[in-house]
Amino acid sequence: MNPLYRNDRPGQFPKSWYAASADIPPERPALYGQTRADVCIIGAGFTGLSAALHLARKGLDVVVVEAHRAGFGASGRNGGQVGSGFNMDQAALEKRCGVGNARLLWDLAEEAKADIRNNCATLAPDARYTPGVAHGFYSRREADDYARDTAHLAENYGYDQIEVLGADAMGDLVKSPLYQGGILDMGAGHIHPLRYVLGLARAAEDAGVRIFERAEVHHIAHGDPAELRTNNGRVMAKHVILAGNGYLPNIERKVAAKVMPINSFICATEPLGDRAATVLARDIAVADSKFVVNYYRMSEDKRFLFGGRESYSIAFPSDIGTALVARMTNLFPQLEGVGIDYVWGGSLGITMPRLPAIQRVAPNVLSAGGFSGHGVALSGLAGKIMAEAVAGQADRFDVLEGLNVPNFPGGAAFRAPLLTLAMTWYALRDRLGI
Repeated sequence: MNPLYRNDRPGQFPKSWYAASADIPPERPALYGQTRADVCIIGAGFTGLSAALHLARKGLDVVVVEAHRAGFGASGRNGGQVGSGFNMDQAALEKRCGVGNARLLWDLAEEAKADIRNNCATLAPDARYTPGVAHGFYSRREADDYARDTAHLAENYGYDQIEVLGADAMGDLVKSPLYQGGILDMGAGHIHPLRYVLGLARAAEDAGVRIFERAEVHHIAHGDPAELRTNNGRVMAKHVILAGNGYLPNIERKVAAKVMPINSFICATEPLGDRAATVLARDIAVADSKFVVNYYRMSEDKRFLFGGRESYSIAFPSDIGTALVARMTNLFPQLEGVGIDYVWGGSLGITMPRLPAIQRVAPNVLSAGGFSGHGVALSGLAGKIMAEAVAGQADRFDVLEGLNVPNFPGGAAFRAPLLTLAMTWYALRDRLGI
């Protein structure tokens, strides 16, 4: 089933707290007939709009085609956490890529966070960038591992933004009885993701980008120029950027073989008022060390936004909320019986090693996806770096492509059943505390 429609209605944002609290513009026109551009970008999320904005600022003629609405996909419905680094610690990256390339990757990830801070200040102040992301651990072994990682970052990368928290300090900050320690990264942060992506769309249009909505690309004819076909039109472009991530239909085999869509879900409680302080002592975001991760924070109106319960089936469960709320109240018994005003889900892209899949699909076709939970920061950076490559400066693109993300076993045809088996095992390990 097409990932664009298996859980969503055409052109309709999910009934999320994000959509309810954002100023969503009128629908943009669809694509009819033929148009030409220097660059055609598939997907109007963080990656595609970042690439479009940077390309337009370089003077190129850019078209963005979006099957639903700008910000409709993971960019407009995620946890909003602007994390540090990649979904692999730096010591492991050093072993995989070498110390020099690991340093380059760390610097790129730091640039990604800085870009979001700057964009929030200039393009989307209503996205409310707020510093502070904590990570909670369920065992002393995990706490010790992260303490070593923190020391490694301080000693070898000069990153001194992380504070290691013992069980008592973590309990004072994040008021769950289950954590045995944690860290607080004040160089990371959190945003309202839908407001942010809508701000990127406005900025791209102001720079001259043409965005077409309800314009699903169903075929790409490679060549120079490439031809991208929708139901009602086509784009002839010198360069193509694929930026659909977990929502990209199977129109490019080389991307589908590396990037697997999975589902994650979020609920928003009723406004908690003074009760919010019984959950989080500060306005920070939190994730924890479960493989099937829990992630959460407070909204500006003191709703508790709690996410998790990854699903590896292609369709959402019929009942999203029950298991999600059970996970929430297991962590925070003080929220038992609290009202739930919104529940929504979305798809993100993951890869085998949990590193982004950046690749040159054809000489004039670039792709980025599979950000594996670090997409709020890294996806925008990937768009920026693909824009550089299109403009003839591919050094940084080559560094990211050099991550050499492998295909899933069996490629696109067998990735889902094999991954379901693996994820079921890891979910069982989470429940057993292994």
